[in-house]
Amino acid sequence: METTNILIAFYSRNGTTEALAQAIAEGARAAGAEVRLRRVRELVGEEVMAKAPGWSENAKRMNEQYEAPAEADAEWADGIVFGTPTRFGNVSSELKAWVDSLGGLWFQGKLVGKAGSAFTSTSTPHGGNESTLITMFNFMAHLGLVIVPLGYGDPSMFAAGTPYGASSVSGQTSAPPTAQDLEVAKYQGRRVTQIANALKAGRAAS
Repeated sequence: METTNILIAFYSRNGTTEALAQAIAEGARAAGAEVRLRRVRELVGEEVMAKAPGWSENAKRMNEQYEAPAEADAEWADGIVFGTPTRFGNVSSELKAWVDSLGGLWFQGKLVGKAGSAFTSTSTPHGGNESTLITMFNFMAHLGLVIVPLGYGDPSMFAAGTPYGASSVSGQTSAPPTAQDLEVAKYQGRRVTQIANALKAGRAAS
C-alpha cells in the first residue's frame, strides 16, 4: 500500500500551536503517514515583532527548524492539517496568507478530494477556539478538501479538545498544551491519516 502523505501547515508565535502540530505529526506517523511539518512566516518586520517579548527569538528558532510551506507541499499531500492561534476569534493573517497563495492549485482542482482538518490555540478559555476552527472549514470547502472533524471517536475527546479539531488554552503565560490536549492532537493525526488513506485509495480505484 502506498504511503499516505500528510502536510501540517501551521503558524505559531510562542510555541503552543507548534506543540500541537508536533503531536498531530506523531499521531499521523503512528498511523503510517509520511509527514511534512511546515511553519508559515511572519508578515511583519522586526520592529513590530520587537514589541512582543520573545516573538523574534521564537520565530528565529522555529524558522530554522521548519521550512515554510510551499504550493508543492500542498500538491504532494493526501491530507492537509491547518494550525493557527486565534486572532480575534479568527485565523491568523500569517496562515491565511499562505492559504490565499493556493489559488493556482484551487483553479486546477488539484486539492479536490483530499482530507482537510484544523487545530488551534488561544490565550483565554473562551477566546475563539471553536470559531477559529469552524472558520477554517470555510476555506477548506472552497479548496475542495474533504473536511475531517474529530467528533467524539476517541476517549481523549471527553477530556479535552473540540469536536472540530484539537485545541489548547495557553493563558497569559504561554503555557504549553496539557497532556490531555496532546492526546487529542495525536488522535487527530491518526484520524486524518486514516481518512486521507481511504480517500486516496478511492481516487486510485476510480
